[in-house]
Amino acid sequence: MAKACAAYEPPLRSELFSSDQMAQHGRTLAGVHVLSPASPPERLLSRLAENEALLTETRSLLLEAVTTDRRITPAGEWLLDNFYLIEEQIRLARRHLPKGYSRELPRLRDGLSAGLPRVYDLALETISHSDGRIDPHGLGRFVAAYQTVAVLKLGELWAIPIMLRLALLENLRRVGARIAADRFDRNQADHWADRITETAGADPKSLVLVLATWRGRTRR
Repeated sequence: MAKACAAYEPPLRSELFSSDQMAQHGRTLAGVHVLSPASPPERLLSRLAENEALLTETRSLLLEAVTTDRRITPAGEWLLDNFYLIEEQIRLARRHLPKGYSRELPRLRDGLSAGLPRVYDLALETISHSDGRIDPHGLGRFVAAYQTVAVLKLGELWAIPIMLRLALLENLRRVGARIAADRFDRNQADHWADRITETAGADPKSLVLVLATWRGRTRR
């Protein structure tokens, strides 16, 4: 639970782009991307494992809430209902990303994706500017426009589907972390509400002490 709450990062969400805007963005990215001559350690497989662990932890947290008749958000309901699909995507990602595979791909030297494959950054940008809804036509124009400035290697082009899957899982991880943090806050609120109610009914004289303890916890 603590891991899920501490790992929160904002979802991949930027301005929504049309196909024309995605094409222009592709040319812009190609102009600013600088490749690294170094070969940093493989990071995508470890990130995939972290994403799986956090999403599984979030699911457990939501299942616990449901079994104790606690209300969960629509986003939480979606994650529970579709978790089998998420697990399937994780299995496919692991199958199509063998150990050492991404080390063969050109890496970026600078920016938020420094040390990561260039094609993975393209996948992140695609997810960010489409709100996670991949349009094949827009994606094709984005990649084609990128290559008018910087040509991608054949291995990068083959890697686009798996990189998109990894980027989608990364975004789900970030959404899941926010769901988990909200669930943790709700659990804390429910716990103290129950404790205050029970104390008020059974031992009203101790209510001041319980309230003081609750206030002390919330100020930390």
